[in-house]
Amino acid sequence: MAELKLMKGNEALAEATIRAGADAYFGYPITPQTEVIEYLMEQQPEKRTGMIVLQAESELAAINMVYGAASTGKKVMTSSSSPGISLKQEGISYMAGAELPGVIVNVVRGGPGLGTIQPSQADYFQSVKGGGHGDYKLYVLAPASVQEMSDFVEDAFDIAFKYRAPVLILSDGIIGQMMEKVYLKDQKPRMTNDEIIEKYGNWATTGKKGRERNIITSLDLQSEKMEKRVHRLMKKYKQMEAEDLRFEKIACDDADYLIVAYGSSARISQKAVELARKKGIKVGLLRPITLFPFPKKALFDLANQVKGILSVELNAGQMVEDVRLSVEHKVPVEHFGRTGGIIHTPEEILEALEQKIINNGSIRHHKTRESSIL
Repeated sequence: MAELKLMKGNEALAEATIRAGADAYFGYPITPQTEVIEYLMEQQPEKRTGMIVLQAESELAAINMVYGAASTGKKVMTSSSSPGISLKQEGISYMAGAELPGVIVNVVRGGPGLGTIQPSQADYFQSVKGGGHGDYKLYVLAPASVQEMSDFVEDAFDIAFKYRAPVLILSDGIIGQMMEKVYLKDQKPRMTNDEIIEKYGNWATTGKKGRERNIITSLDLQSEKMEKRVHRLMKKYKQMEAEDLRFEKIACDDADYLIVAYGSSARISQKAVELARKKGIKVGLLRPITLFPFPKKALFDLANQVKGILSVELNAGQMVEDVRLSVEHKVPVEHFGRTGGIIHTPEEILEALEQKIINNGSIRHHKTRESSIL
């Protein structure tokens, strides 16, 4: 039955995985996401639902276990943090190429390299631009609360099976470690092979049963066939943009200025919006919930209304590139971020907005340049 609990984000995600009827979890401990595998081990879901939980010998082993289990049509998850996700990139690319559903969770920490165990959003490029080799993308969900850490698990499995593609939940050390109340959904049963075939189609390696063999592979040695495969993937990504784009607009109806932020940065930016409005500055917030697909049209439309945009991120400047591409130079777009595990404050965000956008003269220069062109 559904219930209300006080939980860490990592724990809420782990419990939601059990309740979503997942078949297996394969992972490896790394800060700040270790609570995911610890919670799953403590809960012994094999006794509750029959779900398998296994600590693999490495991140490489974990993602390849996910590949194998996903090829049988099972609901499978893995989780890690930044360096561990980097190690999984080859396997993620293989899953995308073989068109296999699966859920990958990244509770981001600072880098590059081993970096720090403190929170970061510096894995944005890796997450939305492919990460591994070849022409592919991941559907990327960015939770901003413990509740969304829970809710997005079932959403991620649904999307993964709808498109037969790996899905990434991109969290960070703030959301993973913070404690909030969370409403947990009712327990779903695990699906049988026949139920998998009936709901998702007869593509998985579930046993031949009088049919032709189902072959799971990402390899096509004939160029023409490989090109068709890539075109099929691109068609899926276009469909994701058309049908499963998600974002939230806060105080945007009358906004003169716009902040764009996701995940934990969006939570902090929402307070900055409140502070700005108390000073009489009309600021709105656009929060991408899916980082791919990205809310390009929503940003393009808002660029007709606002005078400038600030992209707020816990990195040196990554999502800001997609914001600039989306608005097509209609208005100035600046970046404000902290790195190394330092978390920006609402006051710092408002100060950056005032200095970089409102008071720096770039808007006046931009308007003058537009007028001269016209």
